[in-house]
Amino acid sequence: MKHILILGLGGVGSLVAAMLDGIGMKVTGIDRAKTANTPAKIKFIPGDVKDKDFLAETMKGQNAVISCLPYFLTLDAAKAAHKAGIHYFDPTEDIKTTEAIRKMAKTAKKVMIPQCGLAPGFIGILGAHIAKKFDQGTLRHIKLRVGALPQNPIGQLGYAGNWSLDGLIHEYIEDCDVIEGGKRQKVPALKNAEILRIQGIEYEAFTTSGGLGTMTETYAGKVETLDYKSIRYPGHLAGMRLLLEELRFRDEPDELVKRIANALPPDDQDRVLIHASVQGKIGGKLQTKELVTDYQPIKFAGKIRTAIAWTTAAAIVSVVELVTAKKLPQKGFVRQEDIPLEHFLKTKMGKLYAANHPLLSLG
Repeated sequence: MKHILILGLGGVGSLVAAMLDGIGMKVTGIDRAKTANTPAKIKFIPGDVKDKDFLAETMKGQNAVISCLPYFLTLDAAKAAHKAGIHYFDPTEDIKTTEAIRKMAKTAKKVMIPQCGLAPGFIGILGAHIAKKFDQGTLRHIKLRVGALPQNPIGQLGYAGNWSLDGLIHEYIEDCDVIEGGKRQKVPALKNAEILRIQGIEYEAFTTSGGLGTMTETYAGKVETLDYKSIRYPGHLAGMRLLLEELRFRDEPDELVKRIANALPPDDQDRVLIHASVQGKIGGKLQTKELVTDYQPIKFAGKIRTAIAWTTAAAIVSVVELVTAKKLPQKGFVRQEDIPLEHFLKTKMGKLYAANHPLLSLG
């Protein structure tokens, strides 16, 4: 795999392009127009990804495509990659899109790996790695929590638009896959609130859609409780419930996206919190294993990269590296929880996860 096409050159897409260029890939990027973030060394093609003929033409001669588009444009990209017979990757959290890609993957000539960002993505790899330490048939819970937050929040929502706001509101509205009482089921988003205390600071966490990827299927019958929640500063949940439920923005999500974009622009001083907890028996003794990380912005390719951008981009590129090195299947659908953490951390971009946090190891 040498020639890679990237659809969407926003914060994550442009960094994915820079990372791939840095490891010797021939990168072509597509977006409506070139911006200051577009890496200088890549080939840039302006265009509309909604144009199926244009999309098909640009995939000729490529070995793989990575979609960094909003969730509602992702499926068309996957269909085009499937038709072109090339590898496909994306970080989408949209459950329906992933289900459609899984069906396509049954007849794909190459690998199709959606959900390979931070959450879903790395958090599933990490959770599965911890769960393997426990005696078979003894798992009580796998609780996975991730938060992309400003370091110095202001206002009740305590948030900044560093991630796709379309994706944010989507995961606040759609139902969430969980395992409760040993049974797979769906629960509403913005529910089951809990308090988390990380390094002496209090946060809230609540259900949001898509973060588990395919894990409820994988762990059905193997664990009593499995869920994913987003981490936020206290007050965020109450604010979003007011907006979505009482003020009925649930019926006008696009309007809410516009309002939040205007009120809470991106903040370069961000952080990504990860809290993974697994409970069960090890050697017949009941134990809890946890791993907590607090990622900060880093400098990469001469620029400061936000925590949410580099953790997402590094996860995507690490999976691309593993496919290239034939450490993963070369055809069909690949679940994130089937990707070995030890292989992930040995890739050039996966090493960023371990290098930027002393608690992340294979111990």
